[in-house]
Amino acid sequence: MAVAIRVIPCLDVHDGRVVKGVNFVNLRDAGDPVELARAYDLAGADELTFLDISASSEARATTRDMVSRCAEQVFIPLTVGGGVGGVEDVDRLLRAGADKVGMNTGAIRRPEAISEIAGRFGNQVLVLSLDARREAGMPSGYGVTTHGGRQSAGLDAIEWVTEAVDRGVGEVLLNSMDADGTTAGFDLEMLEAVRKVVDVPLIASGGAGTVDHFVDAARVGADALLAASVFHFGTLGVAEVKQGLAAAGFEVRTLPAPEPERTGA
Repeated sequence: MAVAIRVIPCLDVHDGRVVKGVNFVNLRDAGDPVELARAYDLAGADELTFLDISASSEARATTRDMVSRCAEQVFIPLTVGGGVGGVEDVDRLLRAGADKVGMNTGAIRRPEAISEIAGRFGNQVLVLSLDARREAGMPSGYGVTTHGGRQSAGLDAIEWVTEAVDRGVGEVLLNSMDADGTTAGFDLEMLEAVRKVVDVPLIASGGAGTVDHFVDAARVGADALLAASVFHFGTLGVAEVKQGLAAAGFEVRTLPAPEPERTGA
């Protein structure tokens, strides 16, 4: 039986508000995270991902409070990332109501933290948030970035994702920093390159603009499809994307009723 393709709205959170820009700059306010989470739950989203893009200690406290409030009101899995460095951070977020935790810079800084977290909580809890872009000096042509794509980590993306999965990552969120916020389509070549080397679920992120873009990413092996701008600002709806995937022959979870009016756009 085919595994259903998941559709995941992403909420980039800064100072307690959902924001969205292009390549993480020129941020626009997209609304209150709890209101948006409730709307997406009703709209039939399969999961929600929250990324604390500021990740200061104060923002992490804000994020834990937001996760708690969301977990009380929604009934779909929540993945939370931003500022996660080790077992203690994961423990706090899981206790706040997160189902999975995303890790980026913390894993790069101390790769053994991956094994520690997977050993304590199970690999199904840990998502590698991989911000990658084309980088000519890397063996694969793709490099890992940090700080919203502004700094090179000096790592080859394909080598790093392979190591991270070997250490215990249970899922990979692959965000193309070249495509992020452009609505010009997912980076299909990068998706294919990562799909060839990992067997854990792969989430495509960065660049969604049309229903066909979601279908294209599913065709090259993405198990889940994540987007922000097109959902937050009303360009596309979750049901519309799911209907497009179903029409293209992909298994999707139950199609929702017509969507409620979106909040915070």
